[in-house]
Amino acid sequence: MAELATVLAQIERCQLCADNLPDAPKPILQFSSQAKILLAGQAPGRLARLHGRPFADPSGELLRRWLGVNEQQFYDPSCFAIVPMAFCFPGRGKSGDNPPPVICQQTWHQRLLALNSNIQLTICIGSYAQQFHMAKQSVTTLVQQYQQWLPSKIALPHPSPRNRYWLAQNPWFEQEVIPQLQARVASLI
Repeated sequence: MAELATVLAQIERCQLCADNLPDAPKPILQFSSQAKILLAGQAPGRLARLHGRPFADPSGELLRRWLGVNEQQFYDPSCFAIVPMAFCFPGRGKSGDNPPPVICQQTWHQRLLALNSNIQLTICIGSYAQQFHMAKQSVTTLVQQYQQWLPSKIALPHPSPRNRYWLAQNPWFEQEVIPQLQARVASLI
């Protein structure tokens, strides 16, 4: 526990990306050594930064619906570890948020994830997390392969409102994948 507290305190003070962020670094994650489910996303969004909580935005509302959990369950660190590929809001780009700076993942992820041996399901949200935790394939391909990855991993598209088109073009996702995801999550919390 002391080691986890030390690593979390170091992350909280991290300044590695300070010169490349639009705002002062404000690492946002949720982690405990007891969590059985790891949510791996891209990076906190603008609203998450404002509220100081991961997925504190419409994306989080949809994600919780997909998971079949309420807000209290979602923000319980003994249920969910929320570890994005970068811990600070990377700023806006031309077609959405900027990519997560790689130095964050390279510096912190192995150290942090080694402090929880209870993870039984890794939910990879979006391409950056999927490439790190799963494979370098398209989001659609990895989401379609959900049966090959479960029970230990599953790929999801980002629940951003910007992905409405993807969701409309892939109705099988909510019909086939979401019930499997919800059943697996329910078995762990």
